[in-house]
Amino acid sequence: MLRIWFGSPLWKRVLLAMVCGIIAGIVLGEDAESVRWIGDLFIRAIKMLVIPLIFFSLVSGMTAVGDLRRLGSVGGKALLLFMSTALISVTLGMTLATLVQPGVGLSIDLPAGTAVPPAPDQSLIGMVISLVPENPVMAMAEGAVLPVIVFAVLFGIAILASGEEGTPIAQAMNAGSIVMQNMTIFVMELAPFGVFALIAWVTGTFGFEALIPLSKLVALNYVGCAIILAIVYPLILRLIARLPVIDFYRGIIDAQAVAFSTASSNAALPVTLRCVERNLGVSHSVASFTVALGATINMNGTAMYLGVIALFGAQVYGIELSWLSYVMIILTSTLGAIGAAGVPGSGLIIMSLVLSSIGVPLETIAFVAGINHILDMARTMTNVSGDAAVAVAVGRMSGEIDVEEYVSADDV
Repeated sequence: MLRIWFGSPLWKRVLLAMVCGIIAGIVLGEDAESVRWIGDLFIRAIKMLVIPLIFFSLVSGMTAVGDLRRLGSVGGKALLLFMSTALISVTLGMTLATLVQPGVGLSIDLPAGTAVPPAPDQSLIGMVISLVPENPVMAMAEGAVLPVIVFAVLFGIAILASGEEGTPIAQAMNAGSIVMQNMTIFVMELAPFGVFALIAWVTGTFGFEALIPLSKLVALNYVGCAIILAIVYPLILRLIARLPVIDFYRGIIDAQAVAFSTASSNAALPVTLRCVERNLGVSHSVASFTVALGATINMNGTAMYLGVIALFGAQVYGIELSWLSYVMIILTSTLGAIGAAGVPGSGLIIMSLVLSSIGVPLETIAFVAGINHILDMARTMTNVSGDAAVAVAVGRMSGEIDVEEYVSADDV
């Protein structure tokens, strides 16, 4: 029995746990509160991962550039496009969530004694000043995510500037990133149990109608990804690369299929690289650098989704968001998506970063954990498509793309 359980894909186990949790919640009613502690344990495990995962992933992504000169030329163009599309994506997600309001009508009160991080209440200048930590170790201990992100970026740039002397640190950061990705996988093994407990509690306490908003979240996720694929990336191809869009999507269909089925940018990386080089005609130097960097830091689908979930959680718990809270959502979603590991389930970890920054309870994760894989498939396909689009744009700007190969009918 245990072999069958652990031999099954995680998303199937989480989905089964969600169904069982709904049934248990209906049967137990208000007594479902007795199993909520299991879900709380899972939430604490997720919180445990946020700071080290973000730190190691960001520093590792910065050092992957290789050197500052590379970062300033090809890397600078790629980073600018990655950051721009991430900002557009999270803004799109927030806009969709504001228009549809998936959490309205589902009002949940927090249990007594539950501590909620306060929403940001300071001026814009104060927020900018607070981005630079007086003590990075203290910022990590206090869970101050944005200052940690700023320190991680500066630390990564300093490693690159150190040349060979910084190589051992770069290797250590890369090893730390791999370790944290594996630790994330370990914690995600607890997801079925945490989801079961939290869904049982939600269903038993608030009724079956509490799960209806999930359908809105799925619809918003796929609509948002479709808009990015149909509008944002074509604009990059037409305005920056000045190349036809149909040939682009024909050339990366293999990578999209792998990304959609595996829900992992890292798993799709070899196929994406092959498609960008052979089908789209981008030179090996630009393709290998840009696609690898994109698999690490380009998470447009995830950024869009985080914007949706942040507003969904605020709507569910009746939390009024200030304009500064919206700024925090944009910043944490963009930077958090950059630090997300390219493995299934990492979006749940980054989600806790965004929610805590605006004072939305992490119990919001319980609503989406069960359907996360279904959502992750579309997000990952969007992410991988963005890697390829940016590689084409950078290759075009650098004069390192074979246009004849790009527009050819070959599909190898």
